[in-house]
Amino acid sequence: MEFKITPQILLKAYACGIFPMAETADSPDLFWIDPERRGILPLDSFHIPKRLARTVRADKFIVRASRNFKAVISHCATTNAERKETWINAEIRKLYTELFAMGYCHTIEVFNTSDELVGGLYGVSLGGAFFGESMFSLERDASKVALVHLYGRLLYGNYRLLDAQFVTEHLEQFGATEVPKEQYGKLLENALMVHGDFNALPQETSGKLLLQIIEDMRPTPPKNKNGLL
Repeated sequence: MEFKITPQILLKAYACGIFPMAETADSPDLFWIDPERRGILPLDSFHIPKRLARTVRADKFIVRASRNFKAVISHCATTNAERKETWINAEIRKLYTELFAMGYCHTIEVFNTSDELVGGLYGVSLGGAFFGESMFSLERDASKVALVHLYGRLLYGNYRLLDAQFVTEHLEQFGATEVPKEQYGKLLENALMVHGDFNALPQETSGKLLLQIIEDMRPTPPKNKNGLL
């Protein structure tokens, strides 16, 4: 009997620390990923480069949340010169579209001044954990602005974990780091005990207000056993 992945099974998988991928966009099958080391973006040490902060504060883009999921995942699944292959196949699109309809999948959408969608990301929200899945950018800094707005939204919504799955060069500039599976499991367990509200932050919050929220709500990094940061 063929095993069929449903949105409910997908949510249980995330709660156990695993997630699905496809080999290629044309592949009909999915497989489960359970990394020995997991990429995360620590909420207490998320780094915003100064130039990017100026871009966010200047509101060069209009940023909205969870308005057009299908457009975001379509852009994330599009290949280009920098991304020659994609793991987002038809089954991934179907499952995450269903999760979006159920309220468990969210987007950050970045529009230019002509109201064209030029960047964004999507991911899964469960308890106080947000699992980032994919992002795209058609204009300089668009995906970076999306990530900063995601960070502010997660802080405001009382989240505890921002899962990046894998550390990339793009994410390293924001402070992405790897943690062993066992440590990730503890972080996930603690995050799932909390209720995160992705929609707590009002739509189209200005960049200036967002950066102020981040400054006011950023958690204090934990001290090591010697009492030093």
